[in-house]
Amino acid sequence: MPAGAPPAARRPDGPLHHPAAAPLGALAAAVAGSFYLYGTDPHQSGHWLPRCPFNWLTGLLCPACGGTRLAYDLLHGDVLRAFHENAALLLASPVLLWMSGRWLVEGLRGRRWRPVLSPRAQYAVLTVAALWTIVRNVR
Repeated sequence: MPAGAPPAARRPDGPLHHPAAAPLGALAAAVAGSFYLYGTDPHQSGHWLPRCPFNWLTGLLCPACGGTRLAYDLLHGDVLRAFHENAALLLASPVLLWMSGRWLVEGLRGRRWRPVLSPRAQYAVLTVAALWTIVRNVR
């Protein structure tokens, strides 16, 4: 190796670099957040839950606004109220749960997994999000 050449890139080993570390960490955070959220009604003021930065800056609802209230309502079995909080996010939840589950399963199998969306699918997601933002702020 020539003098001054950088050392060969080596992927770090260890438990924190295992493909399952990130999905397991996300799952642990989701479980902890769910326990906290179950006892904290975001429909009421006086709790320690952050406000949507987009809503705080503009006064408008972003595509994900109502997601915390939606999660609270689902934790308490109130699907209809969850639908009223954010219908698009509720309808997208099965796909998001499937993707999270796949990420975890692949990580536990020792493989890294990232969803790959075609450019057409990416434009479709962005278009739906933009239209949903417009619809919920106009009505």
